[in-house]
Amino acid sequence: MLWQMVLLCLIWGVNWAVMSTALDYFPPLTFSALRFVLGSVVLLAICFYKRIPWPDKQSWKWFALCGLLQTAYVFSVTQSVLQYLSVGVTSILAFTMPLWVTILAHFFIPDERLKFAHILGLSSGILGLFLVLDVNPLEMTWTGVTIVAQLFVLSSSVAWATSNIIIKKVLHAHDKIQFTTYQMLIGTVGLLLASFFVESWRPITWSWMAVFCLMFAGVIASAIAYILWTNIISKGEAGRSSISLMAVPVIGALSGWVFLGETLAWKTMFGIFFVVAGIGIVNMKEFRTVKRSAADQNKEISLHDEKGAM
Repeated sequence: MLWQMVLLCLIWGVNWAVMSTALDYFPPLTFSALRFVLGSVVLLAICFYKRIPWPDKQSWKWFALCGLLQTAYVFSVTQSVLQYLSVGVTSILAFTMPLWVTILAHFFIPDERLKFAHILGLSSGILGLFLVLDVNPLEMTWTGVTIVAQLFVLSSSVAWATSNIIIKKVLHAHDKIQFTTYQMLIGTVGLLLASFFVESWRPITWSWMAVFCLMFAGVIASAIAYILWTNIISKGEAGRSSISLMAVPVIGALSGWVFLGETLAWKTMFGIFFVVAGIGIVNMKEFRTVKRSAADQNKEISLHDEKGAM
């Protein structure tokens, strides 16, 4: 499962540069709505090809709730508040999600009690994000429209965390493609309505780059990535998995440097160190398991070779 998390962080990290580029061609909410329309179409095609059945009546309420929480609400809020908040502040507040997941998991998932490693990893990761995204908490504004926007982003982070807890506690045994498809479809309807009422007057500038951004964000960063995330959160520890997502803004910053020519300050490099350290702390047990498994495989190969030589 480690490789799935690495792949997911790479996809969502690079998608930051893609989304930044897409703003030259699309209104923000419209782009989010269209990417999830495309992602939903791809997933529906996969369901049809694999003959995945229609969700049962009991599942619909949970699929709808997750779709409204993690797709419609999260992306409506985070895209809309960018006219009041910087990208750095928005990202910091949005990626408090692992904190809320860890707290909620402590109370609602019996096997995931809050541990010192979680606290240490979260602290290191959040400190690193402040440095990576160049946000000074002492300079943040906590009055007027700004505080309202910040509270909305925090609420979207809690909504995302709540959805992850539902996936882990209630929907872990469901078909991952089926769940991802129909929650995304329901969330997309909410995004389309929001984009229609907020941005219906703003035009789209079509070009090959616009199509590329939409294809990458829709097919890879939405359809494929959300299947990966659903699988990870269902099978792994919710707190540890969510803390690992702190690598996404780091890869996003590196993607901006590689693809968009953005500058990497020394604070960014220190921030990357703290984020990686935080992720390493909470994943130490899994790293040891992977290392032990690799050592056992090498031992078996050596024994097999020795027998063959005899």
